[in-house]
Amino acid sequence: MRLLPALLLTMTISTTIPPAAGETPAAATPPVAKKVPKETRIHGDVLKDDYFWLRDKKNPEVAAYLEAENAYVEAVMAPTKPLQEALYKELLSHIKQTDVNVPYPDGKWFYYSRTEQGKQYPIFCRKAALDGAEQVYLDQNELAKGEKFMSLGALQPSDDGNWLAYSTDNTGFRQYKLRFKDLRTGKDSPEVIEKVTSVAWANDNKTVFYAVEDHAKRSYRLYRHVVGTDPAKDPLLYEETDEKFNIGIYKGRSGKFLYLESGSHTTSEVRYAPADQPTAEFKIVAPRVAGEEYDVSDRGHLFYIRTNQGGRNFGIVTAPIGNSERREWKSLIPHRADVMVEGLSLFANFMVLREREGGLQYLRVTDLRNNQYHRVKMPEAVYFVGLGPNRVWDTATLRYVYQSPVTPNSVFDYDMEKKTARLLKETEVPGGFDRNNYAVERIFATAPDGVKVPISVFYRKGVERDGKAPLYLYSYGSYGSSIPLTFSSNRLVLLDRGIVIALAHIRGGGDLGKPWHDAGRMLKKMNTFTDFIDCAEKLIADKYSAKGNIIIEGGSAGGLLMGAVTNMRPDLWKAVISKVPFVDVMNTMLDATLPLTVPEYEEWGNPNKPEEYAYMRKYSPYDNLESKPYPPMLVKTSFNDSQVMYWEPAKYVAKLRTLKPADDKNVLLFKTNMAAGHGGASGRYDFLKEVAFDYAFILQQFGMSK
Repeated sequence: MRLLPALLLTMTISTTIPPAAGETPAAATPPVAKKVPKETRIHGDVLKDDYFWLRDKKNPEVAAYLEAENAYVEAVMAPTKPLQEALYKELLSHIKQTDVNVPYPDGKWFYYSRTEQGKQYPIFCRKAALDGAEQVYLDQNELAKGEKFMSLGALQPSDDGNWLAYSTDNTGFRQYKLRFKDLRTGKDSPEVIEKVTSVAWANDNKTVFYAVEDHAKRSYRLYRHVVGTDPAKDPLLYEETDEKFNIGIYKGRSGKFLYLESGSHTTSEVRYAPADQPTAEFKIVAPRVAGEEYDVSDRGHLFYIRTNQGGRNFGIVTAPIGNSERREWKSLIPHRADVMVEGLSLFANFMVLREREGGLQYLRVTDLRNNQYHRVKMPEAVYFVGLGPNRVWDTATLRYVYQSPVTPNSVFDYDMEKKTARLLKETEVPGGFDRNNYAVERIFATAPDGVKVPISVFYRKGVERDGKAPLYLYSYGSYGSSIPLTFSSNRLVLLDRGIVIALAHIRGGGDLGKPWHDAGRMLKKMNTFTDFIDCAEKLIADKYSAKGNIIIEGGSAGGLLMGAVTNMRPDLWKAVISKVPFVDVMNTMLDATLPLTVPEYEEWGNPNKPEEYAYMRKYSPYDNLESKPYPPMLVKTSFNDSQVMYWEPAKYVAKLRTLKPADDKNVLLFKTNMAAGHGGASGRYDFLKEVAFDYAFILQQFGMSK
């Protein structure tokens, strides 16, 4: 065991009689991080940062501090160990541990994955016929042997099925190594390519195009590689020099073209090359125009372009291949102010749009032979729908996935001509699950400016709406990302104990289209935080719960949300769970060497500009901590996080500890996974243990012992 430096921290660990909900055990003393004053002077302001030193990952004092915080967490949560174990078993009871996903056709094979009881990771398989012999082409459990973390990035067979391009990350830092496996022999080709972000096969089944990242984890260069050759000799095909832009390579569904997309948060540009000519030059579809985004698909002879040129919610235009500048674009589906076009998928005779209207998703199918279109009917009022793997080009069958807060993940094949859906599989939920035991509602909070903010609420039937029920409230609210209305068997653990669950679809997200995102970013970011508070107030007014009986959670940019609303209204919350939280906004956005910083000037603002600095400074959680009572908090991070560095929550907690009044006994826990990244544990059982820990904290705060 490593000894902790005495100058860094002091700590007493004990397990005592459990304290009252929310309070720290009297004999458990949290670690105290040392202070090393640092000041940043900018725009006439001074940013004081006593914990900047925690950025030095190689400093043994840093790891010692994080380990001491983990030991403190263990001490405080020790009385809940039996509860954690019981919750883990309950979570596990709702999962069919040995299961098989629905196979999908791709070339000469049917591909699928399956899981086996006791194994952490999926096994990837294929068959030449559905009733044929199974071939395991990649077993993630084998890759994970001897590793504390294992994540797959690319997993792409060549068109002829002879080769597999796959990439792995064994640290959690999302830096993937690309390898090539000969599926005829089961042997890997000797070359390994570092820091690969995206991959696409040419039609010759031996040439691969791949993008790599720079020191700031920005995907910026495109190379061409022939399997079995030296990657050091791979030619550089393109380099993106604008630091706000990332690149990605993919093959169109028709198989005719490769596409190189370069995009920032607000602008994009696409190049293309024939997939059957690996050495052909990539040509530009249309030069980038600031503030305009577009992406490209094709039907072999014609480009279909999803673009926001005509309005923020996107429309569809077509353009001749080889003559595709904007002046040649012809409108196919005009921009609609109330409908967001989220995606476009083409088939030989059909076009499928993923649309969002009124906060709900739709699939719009157009028969391109007669331009007749319809929406696929959905059976519930609140749901999630998305496309599954659709690898066959000339087909009338669309594979899609459907679920809702009370309907487990379901896989359908949809006949686009007959307009009929066939259920292939609904995920089995063991442990006595009955969807009829639960209710789902959709209500709206009204913001001070009159905007209606959707809230999805679900609970077990029989829970009285008398203001006494405990409430768990979650949100995100950034990057235009919508909160999917999906099923989670994990939630049953909370619902079955009478806890109401609510999802707040606040501005900054994409639940009501691109304007919803615009209304919660840059100099309108405060709407995100006030919307969340308004949603809580609405839930209180409608007697789903009461002030001070609401536990809130958010992660990453949702952790920024947690930090901001906790500073603004600490009185509303029973407790706060903040995961990998982006809480040190000013210091991070002032450091252009960090991953994500420069590209995200278009999401948060550029603090080098006085107006944007002043606005961000108003809500940055780390910079607005005060000496006042805060609710109980559980803050979680991972040492190898590549998106929000571990030091942001570490500094946040260290500073908050110094500001808590002497009479503030509410627990403040900081837990670091020392062997994971932004998404936490990679293995499914390890992940469930993390969920069991979180749920034990929630139940403890609500005063529930089991």
